Amino acid sequence: MEPAKKLATVDDLLALPGEVRAELWDGELTFLPPPTPEHGRGQVGMAGAIGGPFDLRHGRGGPGGWWILTEVDVALLGQVVRPDLVGWRRERLPSPWGQRPVEVVPDWICEVVSPSNASTDRVSKRRLYARAGVAHYWLVDPAARTLEALALAGGAWTEVGAFDDDDVARVPPFEAVEIEVTLLFPPRDPPAGAQR
Repeated sequence: MEPAKKLATVDDLLALPGEVRAELWDGELTFLPPPTPEHGRGQVGMAGAIGGPFDLRHGRGGPGGWWILTEVDVALLGQVVRPDLVGWRRERLPSPWGQRPVEVVPDWICEVVSPSNASTDRVSKRRLYARAGVAHYWLVDPAARTLEALALAGGAWTEVGAFDDDDVARVPPFEAVEIEVTLLFPPRDPPAGAQR
């Protein structure tokens, strides 16, 4: 008879070197693949679209009132996840600084879908975020060049909208600004024979 496998803890996650990207799922450390350039573009594009007017400029030129962060450890129902982008209304989380993991349920999470983890983002995390009470969940899909937005209502996700890279969208909870969806993705290849 084999001895019972020791379950990983938050302390095990926190003991990993800083450059290691990992999450804690059901007592097991799950290591995340390195991001692709397309993934990074999705993060930077979304952070620019909403981070500026809602966080970084502290409301100058935008509504303010949020913390918008990338790849922060968040504790939800015994799991520790690292969303690509995560946001809290400042009245619910006056200060996220010095916390790891953050234990306040986010108001908004955005995942950039990668081919290697699409089922995690679309199924496992979607279920976890609903059970934990995350109010808004967005999925940026660089391969499909789409943005999907969901809102939690009565414990279940409802679709707020689905947008492709031809759209300019106003999406709750950030409907005060327009998001040019095409800016979340790398530029399209120029037609054959076109000068760069």
